[in-house]
Amino acid sequence: MSNCRVRETDEKLDAILYYLMEKRGLDFSGYHSAMLERCIHLRLKATSSEDFDDYLSCLRKDDAELDHLLGVLTVNVTRFFRDTLTFELIADRILPVIIREKSRSNDSSLRIWSAGCANGAEPYSMAILLRELLEKEVHAMNLHIFATDIDSDALDAARKALYSMESLEHVKCHILRKYFVPECERFRLIPEVRSMVTFSVFDLLDKKHSVPPESVFGNFDLVFCLNCLIYFNIDYQEIIFDKLYHSLAKNSYLIMGTAEAPPMKYRYHFNRVFDFSRIYQKK
Repeated sequence: MSNCRVRETDEKLDAILYYLMEKRGLDFSGYHSAMLERCIHLRLKATSSEDFDDYLSCLRKDDAELDHLLGVLTVNVTRFFRDTLTFELIADRILPVIIREKSRSNDSSLRIWSAGCANGAEPYSMAILLRELLEKEVHAMNLHIFATDIDSDALDAARKALYSMESLEHVKCHILRKYFVPECERFRLIPEVRSMVTFSVFDLLDKKHSVPPESVFGNFDLVFCLNCLIYFNIDYQEIIFDKLYHSLAKNSYLIMGTAEAPPMKYRYHFNRVFDFSRIYQKK
């Protein structure tokens, strides 16, 4: 493709992104261009649009198509205990250390943030881990689990907590029986676990807030940001990571995706806890 064609494609892509920003206040300009083009081409095919210009006209005529496009752009397939090794390490090596240190300092508050939580499988997985762990602990804890995403439809689904068997393929049998109730070929998470998580819409590029407003303040003991940064270019990754860094309490933990790592600016502000997992501890 010639440079002229590339510039023309970029300009048409920018026009679509500007319209999204104008109508919904969401800024996708930091996403990788190749990923954006793939997503938009899916909607071109679905709407029988000939090109980006034709698709932009479609967007302007049909507000429902905006929702369809946002659904494609923000899709994040998640499963309970998706990265099995990471969750095993958190359960066996990370949470016991956090709880022990909390007990020593007479601090009964444990704060967790799941950024980009999609359908809620990730924060609910943490809620289940904590219930299992704290059943064996004498030290009582006040748990605060905040889960955010920019996709309000995904958050609505998370609050309902009704999951397919595919979402639960990594769940152990005794956990499935203990925490889920069969319902029309699906499984609904019990209310006691659902009530442990606070869901809210939050854009990681929000210029007004460094942490989810519902959390009031940061000082998180553990932050999940798995497979979120990979969608953004380097400049936007640094903006997001700045939020993550300042949201964490000293010596707390950041969980990232297998293809992700702290930007160079922050490499020396974290220790990688295990060579074989993307779990980092803030210095």
